[in-house]
Amino acid sequence: MTPSRFPPKRHVFTSESVTEGHPDKVADQISDAVLDAILARDPQGRVACETLVTTGMAVVAGEITTKTYVHIPDIVRSTVERIGYTDASYGFDSRTCAVLASIDRQSPDIAQGVDEGASKSQGAGDQGMMFGYASRETRERMPLPIVLAHALAERLAAVRKGLHGLDRIDWLRPDGKCQVSVEYEGDRPVAVRTVVVSTQHAERVGRRELRQSTIRAAVIDEVIEPVLAKWGLEGRRPKILVNPTVRFVIGGPHGDAGLTGRKIIVDTYGGMARHGGGAFSGKYPSKVDRSAAYAARWVAKNIVEAKLARRCEVQLAYAIGVAEPVSVMVDTFGTGVLPDPRIERMVARVFDLTPKGIIDALKLKRPIYSPTAAYGHFGRKPATIRVEGRTQHLFTWERTDRVRALLAEAR
Repeated sequence: MTPSRFPPKRHVFTSESVTEGHPDKVADQISDAVLDAILARDPQGRVACETLVTTGMAVVAGEITTKTYVHIPDIVRSTVERIGYTDASYGFDSRTCAVLASIDRQSPDIAQGVDEGASKSQGAGDQGMMFGYASRETRERMPLPIVLAHALAERLAAVRKGLHGLDRIDWLRPDGKCQVSVEYEGDRPVAVRTVVVSTQHAERVGRRELRQSTIRAAVIDEVIEPVLAKWGLEGRRPKILVNPTVRFVIGGPHGDAGLTGRKIIVDTYGGMARHGGGAFSGKYPSKVDRSAAYAARWVAKNIVEAKLARRCEVQLAYAIGVAEPVSVMVDTFGTGVLPDPRIERMVARVFDLTPKGIIDALKLKRPIYSPTAAYGHFGRKPATIRVEGRTQHLFTWERTDRVRALLAEAR
């Protein structure tokens, strides 16, 4: 008897993003700004930098070994100013916040596992497991809920600052969060069900108290509807919640302490893929928490782009001081055109997944990390910026430069 075939399961999946003014993201951006400042002058510098921000204060701590010098208070203040905390009435601003720094050298016990010598290759800077993911549901090869959440958060910042020719909304403040719920049929998105936007705002406009109706109308008209229209979703209006608590005046580090590494799901796939638990910001590339997570995304995206699978998750695992990964796993969730073990063998032949191999292939010893510290590390377009007169390539792990090699292995 032939078993009955059930229709694809329908379910709703939710992801969130936060703006660059969210306190945890302020901390991430400061940590990566310190890392970039060092790598710009000393590509061999080793940085593990953590930041805490709270009312009127930023604390930078960690382990840094470098031949150069950077003035950490200046880096903190310029980063906070760029984000938009420029008024003491916000409870945290670039001109008046205290900056405390407690920096030591990298532990020699860690260094001996990472140092390259005549007799060994560069080892991993820590043990652990890292995941990368890609799917064909969006052109970014990312899950739709996190792509839309990032787009809303970026748009919210753009209208606050008046970027890209947009009219500036001067009562918006830097802190904000965006959440999107998408209905799926199997692994295919079919509708956006709910959009939630919470944005910090001024208490008054001129002498008048700012009304909730004004905030809601502006956020819908200038943020939500343009983003949905860009994705061709404007005709299917979801449930929309704007500032559900009604009032959001106290925000940023004044409203909630921020720490580096507390938004690891925002940084990656919005919860759609597994996460090894390691944060990214403030870590130089020998820390495989960062570089191997980038490599796993690189591998997964090339597999999907080669049409070897519709969805793909890659897990890498390392032992501290050991160059080769202790395991490589590929899971195509039943969408692969070849068995997963065969794709794993192909990956081993096409990609050098040692720390040195990853760093060299993706050119990670460069000051490229500040742009990653808000709006996600993945699904971004490879781009270039000028840093101290040099062109730097960003988001190199988004390249699909191994598709031909994978297809050759498949044949």
